[in-house]
Amino acid sequence: MDVAVERLDSEWVDGWCRRASSILEPLMSSFQETHGFPPGENAVALATEESHEATDALVDLTPVSSDLTTLYWVISEVSLPDIDHGYFIHSPATVAEHFREYGAVDVDDESPGIVFASDGGGLLFAVATSGRVWRSTTASWFDDFEGAAMSVQEFLEQIGQRITDQS
Repeated sequence: MDVAVERLDSEWVDGWCRRASSILEPLMSSFQETHGFPPGENAVALATEESHEATDALVDLTPVSSDLTTLYWVISEVSLPDIDHGYFIHSPATVAEHFREYGAVDVDDESPGIVFASDGGGLLFAVATSGRVWRSTTASWFDDFEGAAMSVQEFLEQIGQRITDQS
């Protein structure tokens, strides 16, 4: 049974970016003292004209969800190697490159998913056209995927909570 989910709003994504960045700054400044080694490049990169063009090309190439389009209209990519196991929202150009190489992934009984993110352990995150986010059960494009979040917004909220928990 499909559950109706509100579509992602660009203003909400912009707010998420600001909140995540404001928490990351002090967290990374004390990272080496806390962990004994310097942090990696932890950043939320905002969209640029180049990433907007890549998003348009991605939309032309794939059955991308409207939520992913909204996400990429605000964010170019996210790199959080030091949060939990690491989280990476790939750039739209990378998503298109991966789609050309591997195609869509099978996600249960839903429409095919487009891989748009990964974690530091190699697990992949895909979003179906419904907006639901799926996580691979292994570090493979070809194994099973299980539900990870009901929406891209919930996925971002989960990452935001992990940032907050680590601070």
